[in-house]
Amino acid sequence: MTTRFQELYETKVRAALTEEFGYVNQMEVPKIEKIVINMGVGEAVQDSKKIEAALRELTAIAGQRPVVTKAKKSIATFKLRENMPVGIKVTLRRDKMYEFLDRLITIALPRVRDFRGVNGKSFDGRGNYALGLKEQLVFPEIDYDKVDQVRGMDIIIVTTAKTDQEAKSLLKGFQMPFIN
Repeated sequence: MTTRFQELYETKVRAALTEEFGYVNQMEVPKIEKIVINMGVGEAVQDSKKIEAALRELTAIAGQRPVVTKAKKSIATFKLRENMPVGIKVTLRRDKMYEFLDRLITIALPRVRDFRGVNGKSFDGRGNYALGLKEQLVFPEIDYDKVDQVRGMDIIIVTTAKTDQEAKSLLKGFQMPFIN
């Protein structure tokens, strides 16, 4: 079963990128490799139930169970000890990745308050794109009444593109709303 965005990539986006950058081989055409969603839960130091609530919410958003990230070293000023849970992350690939990208672009981003578009300069120089959301409530899977606290998340879209220009064209093919 192919998703809507996977079909869009194979039919339109790949052809447009080949035409724009003059690729000879089909394997040269950049594609999205994975999407990593990271949610920092610093409050988990005081209350361990915060991690469970964040896990539940990110599982609903991603459709896949996240892993708990733990502190690498102790920091006394933050009352943080080594191996304490400090966040969660999930890596999406293939169908789930395209499904999430579809929901992010068509449903979640337009629901962000005062949304004008995403920053077109948030590339890392190697063709990967990062964006942050201030609240998880923009996703329709989250029930507003069951949310104990508003949490933000980082979304990193990892592509096989060699340059930022190629990656931006790839994401524009999926109608990513860039402002610059």
